[in-house]
Amino acid sequence: MRTPTTTHPTELLHRAAHALWTDGDLTTSRTHFDAAYRAAQATGDHHTRTLAVAGMGGLWVHEHRTTSDTTLLLHRLHHAIADTDPHTPLGIRLRARLAAEQDYRTATHTATLALLDQARATGDPVTLTETASLAHHCLLGPDHTRLRHELSQDALTAALATDRPGDLLVALLWRTVGQFLDTHPHAERSLAELHTHLTHHDHLAVSYVAHAIDVMLTIRAGTLTEALARAATCARRGTAAGDADTAGWYGAHLTTIAWYQGNLTDHLPMLRELAVSPTLSPVDHSYRAALAVASALAGHRREATAALARLHRHDLTTLPRSSSWLVTLHGIVEAAHLLDDGHLATEAYDLLAPYADRPMLASLAITCFGSTHHALGTAALTAGETDRAITHLHAAIQDNLSLGHLPATTLSRARLADALTRRAGPHDRREAERQRHLAHTDATELGITLPTPPAHRRTPHRPRIQCHRHGRHWQLALGHRTATIDDSVGVRYLATLLANPGHDIPAIELAGSAEPTTGHQPVLDDTAKRAYRRRLSDLDATIDDADAAHDPHRAEQARTERQWLLDELATHTGLHGRDRTFTGNTERARIAVGKAIRRALDRITATDPVLGEHLRTTISTGTRCSYRPS
Repeated sequence: MRTPTTTHPTELLHRAAHALWTDGDLTTSRTHFDAAYRAAQATGDHHTRTLAVAGMGGLWVHEHRTTSDTTLLLHRLHHAIADTDPHTPLGIRLRARLAAEQDYRTATHTATLALLDQARATGDPVTLTETASLAHHCLLGPDHTRLRHELSQDALTAALATDRPGDLLVALLWRTVGQFLDTHPHAERSLAELHTHLTHHDHLAVSYVAHAIDVMLTIRAGTLTEALARAATCARRGTAAGDADTAGWYGAHLTTIAWYQGNLTDHLPMLRELAVSPTLSPVDHSYRAALAVASALAGHRREATAALARLHRHDLTTLPRSSSWLVTLHGIVEAAHLLDDGHLATEAYDLLAPYADRPMLASLAITCFGSTHHALGTAALTAGETDRAITHLHAAIQDNLSLGHLPATTLSRARLADALTRRAGPHDRREAERQRHLAHTDATELGITLPTPPAHRRTPHRPRIQCHRHGRHWQLALGHRTATIDDSVGVRYLATLLANPGHDIPAIELAGSAEPTTGHQPVLDDTAKRAYRRRLSDLDATIDDADAAHDPHRAEQARTERQWLLDELATHTGLHGRDRTFTGNTERARIAVGKAIRRALDRITATDPVLGEHLRTTISTGTRCSYRPS
């Protein structure tokens, strides 16, 4: 970094601009822009001071990470905007910077895109290329494919008309990043073109990002030892460029490599530190999710549960749809799988489902955990949705092969083998053995370690929860703990599951009715009716024993539950005991039943957190629902 040796504001501004837009030296440019601002303020040079503010934010959004630096930047922007005509190119550049800084911190983009339209109208290429670049930062989530493509076209066209060599490199970089995020078939061609331009004109900041993407591709290729070396070299480039993301991106590379090598627990100290690092983006929660996974793998259940609770809070919908959202959800799903948390896995599944065909990339495509189908398959497997899990994991293998992500393909094969083994259909054993053999062969060649399925671990016995109806209320009991809640559809679903521990009951049977289709199904199939009748027989015996022992309280509880079961059977059968049929939509029933049960669980948790936690970890919802207390 060069220290300013002159106090003339114009000269300082020129050096700052050259460092930023020609050299990509973020540290030097920040120093010179600040010096130019102070010198211009001292001499009353309003125009130079305003230009210094326009460049002070840097090349990217959120370059200023400390609270004091961020506050100072925003303070100067507000003052510069107040003193500048808002409709001039310079006024729009200032307002675009302020809008992008604020949009980025809230994972939104409305204000920045509104200014992009104004930037187009100016006809000024510098204003357009800067505004388009700023807007890109706010559109890195999984929902913005079309907008990213439009921005890339704007940025490339404008960059060719400026006299700043860095503008074209930045525009080419954004095109490359967008293509990787959207699995464009020519993404690697775009990266190669960018590297060619960088050989003719080195730009520290852009070169750093390009080499970070190279590390991601090296991991995909399965050459993990080489990836470790490249990650270290890349981090040194980030430090030389003065990029605030250097520590976070290096940590992301190390975490991804460790995940595939099977030694993620060795990085627990690093993950604990990075999860609370002030250098992280305010919308990046991926390290908290990685910490949950590593803690669960290490057997630190409390730490893993606490990390998930920090992420989950009230529900997962509060997590911002930022550039790290898919990777964060991947970590949450993996941790839920390790902790056997079917409720959390189902919640994550519903959020991830629209993005099944997306790769789980983070930030500017600097690391990748493979196809989102893998996370969906894992979530479904955790929730007891074995058929659905197998479908997703088959798709994950194909997508990961298409991505050229060999380690991810290997882990998807291993998890598919686990799912097939769990389903144990007529042909599943042979296919499971085939997939497991392929996974072990590839793992040996790639030098990666396959994870041990949670099902292979010993699960502690949990006592059963008891559920009895009393008029318009239900009483749940676990040991000496009890909770009374009002009747609802979701509670009735729970009562049915609690009365049949260990049995899978289709959601479409619990629902009782759904959207019409062309086929008719009985509301209760033979398996469910047999389970009801077994329970009725058990209750009859309990009543006889209680009466013989002169225990009226136990007899009354059993009679209440017996009457409820009889009412349920009457509800779901027609005249003369014939099956009542309904036209069923399995997917609609899955969603409706899952939501109703989760609402009931929320009410129970509010009444008694211990009972609620027991149910959340033992109730599985999906196409088939169950209560498995052990």
